Amino acid sequence: MRIFLIGFMGSGKTHWGTRIAAKLQIPFYDLDAVIVNNEGMSISEIFAIKGEEYFRYMEKQTLEDLINREENFVLSAGGGTPCFFNNIDFMKKSGKVLWLNTSLEALNQRLLNEKMSRPLLKGITEAGLRAYIIRKLGERKMYYEQADLMVLEENTELESFISLLQ
Repeated sequence: MRIFLIGFMGSGKTHWGTRIAAKLQIPFYDLDAVIVNNEGMSISEIFAIKGEEYFRYMEKQTLEDLINREENFVLSAGGGTPCFFNNIDFMKKSGKVLWLNTSLEALNQRLLNEKMSRPLLKGITEAGLRAYIIRKLGERKMYYEQADLMVLEENTELESFISLLQ
């Protein structure tokens, strides 16, 4: 069983992914963390030194490598992962895709607290963050909506996630 969690940055993919994987007793992977480990630099450094295009290519390669290597896992995909290189189609063919649909208010609050560690948020003011989230969600929603399942993240408990997957 392969489970892919998609959604906007700050939507809780890593939080829920680790819990689902533990409950199902299968490995958990955070795609960004795997890339950081493989590249030997942070996501922010990759963006700054090699650029977003390079990062998106590495994201695709890492996703494909993981799918080709592992039969069972839960994967937290980056917020933009489904939007590039037909990654959403590849994930859907390889397992079950869950979209964590998190409210604008929750995303805004979470990302305000994490702004410095997110390369795509560098230089965005606190006042501009909400507008940025709305714009990016608008661009990405058509990809997120292709998920096999959509979950309203704030109103969900672990058992609800597990029952949806079976």
